[in-house]
Amino acid sequence: MRYRAATVRERSFRNNDMRVLHLDLGREMRGGQWQTLRLVRGLREQGHEAVLLARFDGSFRLSRLPAQRRGCDIVHTHDARGHTLAALLPGGPPLVVARRVAFPVRQGPASRWKYARAAHFVAVSEFVRARLREAGVNDERISVVCDGVEVPDEIAPPGDPPRILALANADPGKGGALVREAARRAGVTVHFTRDLERDIRGAAMLLYLTDEEGLGSAALVALASAVPVVASRVGGLPEAVEDGVTGILVENAADSVAAAIRRLVEAPGEARGMGLAGRERVAARFTTAIMVEKTLAVYRKVLS
Repeated sequence: MRYRAATVRERSFRNNDMRVLHLDLGREMRGGQWQTLRLVRGLREQGHEAVLLARFDGSFRLSRLPAQRRGCDIVHTHDARGHTLAALLPGGPPLVVARRVAFPVRQGPASRWKYARAAHFVAVSEFVRARLREAGVNDERISVVCDGVEVPDEIAPPGDPPRILALANADPGKGGALVREAARRAGVTVHFTRDLERDIRGAAMLLYLTDEEGLGSAALVALASAVPVVASRVGGLPEAVEDGVTGILVENAADSVAAAIRRLVEAPGEARGMGLAGRERVAARFTTAIMVEKTLAVYRKVLS
């Protein structure tokens, strides 16, 4: 196996192509899964061989993992379950682990062993990088690669009456009850969406309320369409939403959220300016192309 891995790396440097195995065992398509899919597509568009192992109809065939891993330059895991499975397999190519969540890393012996197995960590934000540092991961093993989204060629003006969106999510930590109460106090109707990229066109604002967040790719999707975001001041969200410039950061309290909603509804010019500023910021810092290039830089660093 050592001989095969070395041969694959030599081929990669010579031909500037790589074979990367991606592992994502998420049970539904959420922000992290969309990012994995965008990364795989971006790598393939650049001529690299990217293979994605994921759940099918809620199940995952573990027996496929060892065979798919052979001949790879890199194994890149995108969730905790995938990290655990890849860490348990002996030998093989270097393991790159994406860390997208905001909560602290567990400190038990099993967790410390698992985190020691990774060659490198890809943190979705500076906030998440700090969480990894707290867990004892050296800076040399951490790179920040933010989420990437597509920036539409055209944007639609807000409709009349203004349409306010929030994400449909049954997770109690994702702010659904807070959104409803804040909307009641502000005297507005909120539309809960399960397809943000479809519904964001022509929206007046996105409410992104949560107890914790690694970065907030949904906020970036909204800003890319020039839609301002009212977001919780938690985790990595302040890195995605610039307070007073591309949206409004709020405390997780109904009065605070309601005041932000009223401000954007009553000042449509200000809201439009925030959306346009957000679109420019996403185009400069948070596109899919930038995310793919920074991930490739991580792979090259690991293989060097």
